[in-house]
Amino acid sequence: MASIYDYTDYRDIIRDFYLEKKQNNSKYSYSVLGMAIGLDASHVFCIVEKKRNLPVRCVPAVKKVLGLTGRASQYFDLLLAASRTKSEKTRTEILEKAILLRDIKRHYLEAKEQKYLSDWWTPVIRALIEVNQGRVNAKEIADTLEPPIGEDKVQESIDLLKDLGFIQPLGNDRVRLSDAHITITGEERAQAIRQFQANVMQIGARSLNTIDPADRDISTLTMAVDQKGFEDIKSMIQEFRKEVQIRVDKCGKPTRVLQMNLALFPVAINKKRAK
Repeated sequence: MASIYDYTDYRDIIRDFYLEKKQNNSKYSYSVLGMAIGLDASHVFCIVEKKRNLPVRCVPAVKKVLGLTGRASQYFDLLLAASRTKSEKTRTEILEKAILLRDIKRHYLEAKEQKYLSDWWTPVIRALIEVNQGRVNAKEIADTLEPPIGEDKVQESIDLLKDLGFIQPLGNDRVRLSDAHITITGEERAQAIRQFQANVMQIGARSLNTIDPADRDISTLTMAVDQKGFEDIKSMIQEFRKEVQIRVDKCGKPTRVLQMNLALFPVAINKKRAK
């Protein structure tokens, strides 16, 4: 079984604990686990399948079964709290607190990776450095960003790009861009990307009032479709995105950085027919 700090959902911890016990003892069952934590077998199964949450009264027993004490116990409590809230913002804040309980070196790297994935301006700054042919000047970059974020944040992102290996110093205030690998996966990565997407969608809405129509292209389309039509449109968007990337790769000397938002989402659903 993996370290508790590798999990972002407490139910996965219980699932893996159960599977490990079952592998070592074929007679181990949901009933046996349920008796140890004060639940019937069906309730334990629903928790493992993420259909129900663990009752608060059972938390001490679960921690005892899992052997969780001290920092690990606190980590479990935070994962439990994160799963119970309906607020995405609150959930993010709770998971950030949980990450702080991991080992310092690992947390240091993952916190930086999450920041790169969630702050809209860091990828933009990396692209701007490419436009500037590797020249790095925090003040100049800050003066070009829309919306503005301030020189301090720009410098912070430049330092972050260096730490993560996305830019490598060449001397004379110049760098070269390089490919780097983001190691965080699973829910933490998904959460950071969702935050990034939410931020850039807000910027898109802001551009309606701040950017001249000649320098942007924003349109909307409301449509009524069936399931097959929905799937076809999703495929069309994915293909279009690939075509845009191919065209971008042909830009020899880029002069600007653009953000393109492609959003397809339901605004009305017939829940009975959708099933």
